Amino acid sequence: MPRSRSPSVAPTFAFGGFADRVIRWQLRSGRHSLPWQATQDAYRIWLSEVMLQQTQVAAVLGYYSRFLERFPTLSELAAATLDEVMPYWAGLGYYSRARNLWACAREVQTHYRGQFPADPALLEALPGIGRSTAGAIAALAFGRRAAILDGNVRRVLSRVFGIEGDLTQATVLREVWLLAEDLLPRGQGIGPYTQGLMDLGATVCTRARPRCEACPLASDCVARIENRVKELPHPRRRSARPTREQRLLILRQASSIWLERRPERGIWGGLWSLPELEISADVIQTIRDRGLNPTALQDLPVIEHGFSHFVLRAYPVEVQVEGEIKLGGVDSGRPGQTAPQGQWLDLADVTSKALPKPVAELLRTFCRESGACDS
Repeated sequence: MPRSRSPSVAPTFAFGGFADRVIRWQLRSGRHSLPWQATQDAYRIWLSEVMLQQTQVAAVLGYYSRFLERFPTLSELAAATLDEVMPYWAGLGYYSRARNLWACAREVQTHYRGQFPADPALLEALPGIGRSTAGAIAALAFGRRAAILDGNVRRVLSRVFGIEGDLTQATVLREVWLLAEDLLPRGQGIGPYTQGLMDLGATVCTRARPRCEACPLASDCVARIENRVKELPHPRRRSARPTREQRLLILRQASSIWLERRPERGIWGGLWSLPELEISADVIQTIRDRGLNPTALQDLPVIEHGFSHFVLRAYPVEVQVEGEIKLGGVDSGRPGQTAPQGQWLDLADVTSKALPKPVAELLRTFCRESGACDS
């Protein structure tokens, strides 16, 4: 097990002491008012776990309630189309989660009669559910003795046990999973224990400015004892993110804007967006190739949006056009691809579509400044 360089100060928890402390702290000081906590409904727990992947609680709360208003049960989600689901995820990011969510609901409906299995291994085999998410659902919904190891929990264990190395590396991660499983409570309390680990990482053992004075594990925490709280966990080595540049075409005909549905795979998969062009492409000729006649062109302010592996710098261009647009066989700006499904929408209605957040913001601003809508 990767441990502190000073084994003499490694934690000396009595048998079960780690779990006992976490459970007592959670019952006394943990979070109890989040909307997915007062339930053992696997559907609602699963939805919250998927939404919370790489997303802060504050950002999830509104999406969670709106999603449940529209899809209150798994069967209703499974019966919906992906086009009906995506608007309720637009702006939350990491859109493959929404596609997997929909696919998972359909698989549970088909193969498990609409009821999630309690076995973590069966849960992990479902679309979009990884090992930690499967453990959280099994523990919180079914009381199964299953470990979790999301980013917050990794940080807690790394600091308390002085774990060295990059926690994203397979060899290190394998050992941390073994530790997480060894620490599980032997008797009752898997629910508050699991929630307690999440709460500790989210509210006490935070990445910046951790509140060690409020931590029930502080007296045995290697990072606190060795004054290495800022050092642990070791940061993942990241290379500088490259910048990708492209044009976004706001094709306008009278009071309408042309939107295209993006391919299922890739960034913003399955969402509606503006046509894209490589920076080197001839804008006027490309528009003419689509069967349209450009009558006026105006460059708009550049927008930037950060992804995990690159930064997108987009150059929006408003083009007034006439004529009917062609779809089949027309180059969409990337070699070998044809123009995706598209449609004209009234300017005041375009943001009702499931749009990527930066595109939605761009079009809201454009809509206001063009006088086509009030907000």
